[in-house]
Amino acid sequence: MEKESVTLLELTNRIKRLVEQPATQYVWVTAELQDVTTRGGHCYMELLQKDDGGRQLARVRGCCWANVYGPLSRGFLEETGQQFASGLKVMLQVSASMHPVFGLSLVIYDVNSEYTMGDLLRRRNDILRRLQQEGVLELNRALKWPVVVQRIAVVSAPGAAGYGDFMNQLIHNPARLKFDTQLYPAVMQGASAPASIIAALDRIRDDRDRWDGVVIIRGGGATSDLQAFEDYELASAVARFPLPVAIGIGHERDVTVLDWVANRRLKTPTAVAEWLIGKGEAILGALMTAASRMARYVTERIAGDKEQLAQVEALLPIAARGVAERRRTSLDRCLTSLYGLSGIKIAPASARLDMIAQSLPTMIKARLQKDGDRLEAAGRLLDALSPAATLARGYTITRVDGRVVSSVGEVMPGDCLEITFADGSLLAHTP
Repeated sequence: MEKESVTLLELTNRIKRLVEQPATQYVWVTAELQDVTTRGGHCYMELLQKDDGGRQLARVRGCCWANVYGPLSRGFLEETGQQFASGLKVMLQVSASMHPVFGLSLVIYDVNSEYTMGDLLRRRNDILRRLQQEGVLELNRALKWPVVVQRIAVVSAPGAAGYGDFMNQLIHNPARLKFDTQLYPAVMQGASAPASIIAALDRIRDDRDRWDGVVIIRGGGATSDLQAFEDYELASAVARFPLPVAIGIGHERDVTVLDWVANRRLKTPTAVAEWLIGKGEAILGALMTAASRMARYVTERIAGDKEQLAQVEALLPIAARGVAERRRTSLDRCLTSLYGLSGIKIAPASARLDMIAQSLPTMIKARLQKDGDRLEAAGRLLDALSPAATLARGYTITRVDGRVVSSVGEVMPGDCLEITFADGSLLAHTP
């Protein structure tokens, strides 16, 4: 039995008639963008729906033709600060379309900017609320920059125009301030940017004693690139960082989570450099003002001292003569007093000295007579008590080996005795 068949084109046309019904035309749908590209002014993408675990529930190819995409993307950028980019959640007005070659797709005619703004805001608020609950939201913003900021760790992409502008501004500052900088390279856009910036911050943390603060900078670029800075892990790393962090990511009117947690938010890398230079110039100006004030004070003080010295120099001869006159008058008074005292004190003393001089020979003679009588009596007593006088009365002195003995018990048999009399000595031996 021969089976009936249709061509593939006929089948796709049937599908087209089924798909392109009023119920599938100009319908508002919510989806997440992925693989967004532009070619020839047209924009192509994949529209996804995911569950809370990130598993895909639906996937359809989408496209926005050039005549629609131009004004639509400009309006979306003005209202949200974002361009169509992967990862963005959007609400789109679409019509289902079936093409015999390219298959099913959703043609985009409009976008609800408020939905995207609300989603971005919700995601940012969730991150900020989580950091607030963890007690770290204000940590970096509470840190104080040193009075003099000269040692700067820079997180940026090597060779980026923003980094070049930053360094050029620092190096060629009008005040000729000197800054010590070091680049810690990092990817500054795309999905890998948060992890790359965190790794750079970790390296700076290891060298934190070398630096006064950190700047995270990138030059201008697509607004959608800012999605890399709407990241919880990166925001937490900046909020907890032990050094103050300044942000300059190239967009004046766009705000990211990092702008909420960093110590200082500036619009561009050049603005960051200008801020650093401004701090240095403020300190330099304060020093110059202090130096000028000090110089003025010293000059005024020296001028005052010179004037006072001149006055003293003029008064010195007069003052010296006055002092000399006063001293001379005082000396005259002293001499007058001294003459008066001499008549009162010296005359009686002189009379006493004359009396002493007159009685002195008699006193000396009496004293000598008295001392001579005392010496004569002592001589007679000494003669009476001397060993010779004792011997003359019949006593003897006995010695053994030159030692005087006064007892029989001190003499041993066979000792040689030396016996001294008044008129001589003799030797005797004990039996």
